[in-house]
Amino acid sequence: MTLSDTSRVREAVEAVYRSDSRRVLATLIRLLGDFDLAEEAHHDAFAAALDRWPIDGVPDNPRAWLVSTGRFKAIDRLRRTARFNAALEHLADEIEQIAPPPPIDVDDPAVDDDRLRLIFTCCHPALTPDARIALTLREVCGLATEEIARAFLATPQTVAQRIVRAKGKIRDARIPYQVPSREELPDRLDAVLHVVYLVFNEGYAASSGDALVRRELCDEAIRLARLLVELLPEAEAIGLLALMLLHDARRATRTTADGELQLLDEQDRSQWNRAQIADGLALVERALRSRRAGPYALQAAIAAVHAEATEAASTDWAQIAGLYDVFLRIDPSPVAELNRAVAIAMRDGPAPGLKLIEEILQRGDLGDYAPAHSARADLCRRLGRTSEAAAAYERALALTRQGPERRFLERRLASLTFPSANGA
Repeated sequence: MTLSDTSRVREAVEAVYRSDSRRVLATLIRLLGDFDLAEEAHHDAFAAALDRWPIDGVPDNPRAWLVSTGRFKAIDRLRRTARFNAALEHLADEIEQIAPPPPIDVDDPAVDDDRLRLIFTCCHPALTPDARIALTLREVCGLATEEIARAFLATPQTVAQRIVRAKGKIRDARIPYQVPSREELPDRLDAVLHVVYLVFNEGYAASSGDALVRRELCDEAIRLARLLVELLPEAEAIGLLALMLLHDARRATRTTADGELQLLDEQDRSQWNRAQIADGLALVERALRSRRAGPYALQAAIAAVHAEATEAASTDWAQIAGLYDVFLRIDPSPVAELNRAVAIAMRDGPAPGLKLIEEILQRGDLGDYAPAHSARADLCRRLGRTSEAAAAYERALALTRQGPERRFLERRLASLTFPSANGA
């Protein structure tokens, strides 16, 4: 094989890793019944692909090859270490007997649902809420420990400890790797929806880095939400799917061609994904019609108002403010108050909105939340309170780690400090 052929095979391995590595891991966890063993097998399988595919060629079904290879590697690893622990020999025998022999049909729907099984396991009520989130983002979505820590304002060591404890709890309590029974599902659904939404948010507005959007996370969250709706078509599952589809429909216009942030009122709405919007609007109607709408369905209804406006000036801010009033009655939070304040600023002018935002900040809420300071800065700017706007932009900058958002804030700050000749 030539150097160029080797390079192409390596690129093929990397492409499979990007597209299928988490599915491979989820299936290995099901087959092996142990997170750590599956992670080692996952690593060994991709290492073997880098070694074998340049010689043997890329297999027809790369995912099946990786799952089968990972399973064999795990069994070999257990047998090699069995002389130090007799129980490992027994475990290797169990895996060989229970797991289906290769080739594994990874296109079977049951295998495709492995990640749904995994997310329910990661979100088991026996785990603490923080552990559920950390474990799901690490195991289901493949976020690095450092990324999870930045997203949730924790140290990497704290997050790593949560993950280790969660794995230990699953192992010691023998928590099954399965989708709960229909009777158990409603109680388990809220935690799962929360984690799916956090995954989407990390993809839609990455907590750090040079890219605003991590498309693979958005796509995965939407895929998981679709599976949940098929499994349990409750109003909030439907609402969450609608919310994500309506937000994701704007994905292509959230940044310029060179990756710079574009605000909602600057986006080319003709480029929004109208098929996704139609899907999302139908789901919103379905969720609201059930009369069991909760926070996700109401947020989806707000996103629907934005999606239905053909231009920014025609946005029905009165309806959005009214929806936030309802939202705050059922799920009050400072972030929801902030969003309502922005809607009121758009409906009634910057002064009333600024007053509400400053009340939130004076209470001590959202002091370390960059969007609160950015929103305050924008309203101060619109009111001509330049020095206050500059201070608020600087505070938002200090709290922002995401590249395009930082550059946007820097441009806004520079426009106050160094206005152009024409006053723009």
